[in-house]
Amino acid sequence: MKRSKVNEIMSEADKYIQSFGFKLPPFAYWSPQQMINRKGDIHGIIDAGLGWDITDYGQGDFDNLGLFLFTIRNGKREDLKQGGGMCYAEKIMISRENQISPMHHHLHKAEDIINRGGATLMLKIYNSDKKGNIDKKSDVKVATDGLLRTLHAEDVLELDPGESVTLMPGMWHSFSGKGGDVLIGEVSTVNDDTTDNYFKDPIGRFSDIEEDEEPLHLLVSDYQKWLK
Repeated sequence: MKRSKVNEIMSEADKYIQSFGFKLPPFAYWSPQQMINRKGDIHGIIDAGLGWDITDYGQGDFDNLGLFLFTIRNGKREDLKQGGGMCYAEKIMISRENQISPMHHHLHKAEDIINRGGATLMLKIYNSDKKGNIDKKSDVKVATDGLLRTLHAEDVLELDPGESVTLMPGMWHSFSGKGGDVLIGEVSTVNDDTTDNYFKDPIGRFSDIEEDEEPLHLLVSDYQKWLK
C-alpha cells in the first residue's frame, strides 16, 4: 500500500469512529517525531502493539480485501500463560461495505466481535477439523450475546448494531459489511497478530508500505523500523 493511501484511510477512519461518539486514546494523534522523542517511555505502547493497524493482507486491494484496526489495549502473553493478570485486549475496527476480512482462525485467542454501529456485519464461521482445517460439514455452535445458536456450515451470521458473537480458538471466520460500513469492537484474550493468525490462503497479516509521502501517524507495523 502507498503511504498516502494509509494516511487517507487513517483520516477517514478517525472521522467515522468519532461520528459514533467513540474517542481514540491521546497517543493516536502523536506524530512520528513525537513518538520518536518519547520512545524511552512508551514501551507499554510499543511492546503491546497498541495503535493504528491498516492492512490489505499484502494483496494490494484494500477496498475489497482489507481491514482497519486500532488496538486500544493488550495484555501480556506471560500473564495469559500463568492464568492471571492482564489477560485481555480490545480493538476498534472498521469493515467497509463488501470489504472482506479473509477466512482465518486463532489457536489461542478467544474474541467477542461486536457490531458497534453502522450497517450489518456478516460472518461466515466454521469449526476446525481434527487437522485444524476448515470443517464444512459440522454445525457450529456460537454464543450471540449470551444466547447459544447453532449455525449450519454454510450459514451466514448477520449482526445488527449492538449484537455480538463469541468466537473460540480454532473457529474459522471471515466477515464483511452489508449495506454500508460497520464499526466493530473486539474484546478478546491477549492478542498476538504476529504469530496467532492462521489464514486459509497464503497471505500476510500486514501490508508492505510504499513510502510516497511522510506518515501521518505510525502504524504498529512501523514500530520496529522507527522506534527500536
